[in-house]
Amino acid sequence: MAKLLVDVNVKRRSWAVSAVLAAVVMTVPLFVIIHSDFGASGIWIQTAVAGLRKGSNDLSMQPRSARRHDKLLGGLLVDGFDEESCHSRYQSAMYRRNPGRQPSTYLISKLRRHESLQRRCGPGTAAYSNALAQLKSGKSVASPPECRYIVSVPIEGLGNRMLAAASAFLYALLTDRVVLVDPSNDMDNLFCEPFLGATWLLPPDGFPLASYANFSIDTAETYGNMLKNKVIGAGADAGAHAQVPAFAYVYLHSDAGIHDKNFFWDEDQRLLRRVQWLVMRTDNYIVPGLFLTKAFQDELDLMFPERDAVFHHLARYLFHPNNHVWGLVARYYDAYLAGATQLVGIQVRVFGAQPNSPELLEQITSCAQKHKLLPEVLATGGEPTMLPAASRDAKESKSKAVLVTSLKPWYQEKMRSMYWEHATATGEVVSVHQPSHEEYQRFGVKSHDTKAWAEIYLLSLTDVLVTTSQSTFGYVAQGLGGLRPWVMYKPANGTVVPDPPCGRDVSMDPCFFQPPKYNFWQNQWLDASKIVPHVQRCPDFPWGGLKLVGGNE
Repeated sequence: MAKLLVDVNVKRRSWAVSAVLAAVVMTVPLFVIIHSDFGASGIWIQTAVAGLRKGSNDLSMQPRSARRHDKLLGGLLVDGFDEESCHSRYQSAMYRRNPGRQPSTYLISKLRRHESLQRRCGPGTAAYSNALAQLKSGKSVASPPECRYIVSVPIEGLGNRMLAAASAFLYALLTDRVVLVDPSNDMDNLFCEPFLGATWLLPPDGFPLASYANFSIDTAETYGNMLKNKVIGAGADAGAHAQVPAFAYVYLHSDAGIHDKNFFWDEDQRLLRRVQWLVMRTDNYIVPGLFLTKAFQDELDLMFPERDAVFHHLARYLFHPNNHVWGLVARYYDAYLAGATQLVGIQVRVFGAQPNSPELLEQITSCAQKHKLLPEVLATGGEPTMLPAASRDAKESKSKAVLVTSLKPWYQEKMRSMYWEHATATGEVVSVHQPSHEEYQRFGVKSHDTKAWAEIYLLSLTDVLVTTSQSTFGYVAQGLGGLRPWVMYKPANGTVVPDPPCGRDVSMDPCFFQPPKYNFWQNQWLDASKIVPHVQRCPDFPWGGLKLVGGNE
């Protein structure tokens, strides 16, 4: 074989390499390549061997380099980044079986303009230095400035923080503001920079609002409090308050009040447009609320003709795992998931103090089996005739890999035992995997957030997804993956398994838990879900949540 490679003509080199690989596949029963940075060559050979040994023509079994993948996601991303600085940005498309939705040309043009704005007005520019000086002076600007800013302060768990940052970014797109994310809470340690030649991180040194990350509903400078106390005014109250402040805090946490939520109405947006610096603190996905603002609706329609894909596009644009997290994702995927015919993701949200629940386990298995996501099992003793693996027809051999994410290992262990101890009714082979089990949610612990981000991303790579209701962890995974999940209903009394155990979500977009219900300027209560036809009540939060619906399946 070595002599063949030496003598081969250069013009036929590609043919010879293919022949060598084919020979290796046919003669070696198991071939493992370990590559420190998961380069393209290692991925190709490893996956090619696994796929050809199985003899499958299924897309998921083809070598990744043979699949059609668009590393720029239809123009959503821009070429030109240093690939070594962020492996996931251009490699992730090779791992996705679902290519996702195509962004609109208008959204692409808005993103390119915004990247230019970040470069022109962001940290390190003269415009940014001038804006900081203006903020330090405490004086407002006489007219709407060219460079305006929104500082996002995402809080709570990782899922909440990602939803909050995406919301702030969309608001920046709509209002031509530079978006800067508070680097605390590991926002600077988990993600690659999304903007070419610019940063989305707020440099903490020199920022004059010392307590910006800790303001609360009681802080005097929140927009709601300034409105309530008539420090500023909009609409009919604007006359005596023509001057606007140098900055305003936008408080949209779950306990935000009526005046805080006036942020979503047109009169308030006209006033806020004149404020150079906004600092937004939220643990919420506020995007459905932005669709209630009439001034934004035309732009939103052009950017997102498929309304249920808003977070899908925002998340794929913004959130790229850094190289350490991407290493966790790629290694786990290649080791446990890559060879399966179908990947099933199951996200189980439990809290550390909760005991292991046989009822929840039954709900998980009932949901997955009822909707044919997982096969049922035969009773003990009902063993089918088993042929040696080498004798089976590979075309008829189907396997499912189940990825369970949970703070507790008990649910995965029970499911794994079930599919080991019992044969499946369909003859499918089922393997059950769980990357980590941290037992308790650990706020502010880098290693905990690193594992959480890796597991969110792994969930997003599955073919079908089962999630726990009201879970922001699940929301991010379904949005990234473009998956409309099966959502497990919350038991009415906490013990009895609901009937049905789960239902298909109406869209893949996340839920806005605390939308506005009162319009201060019109002095009336309202049902926001009736204002815009593509905003509906959340099936998993029906007593108040809103979510975007509509678009292709």
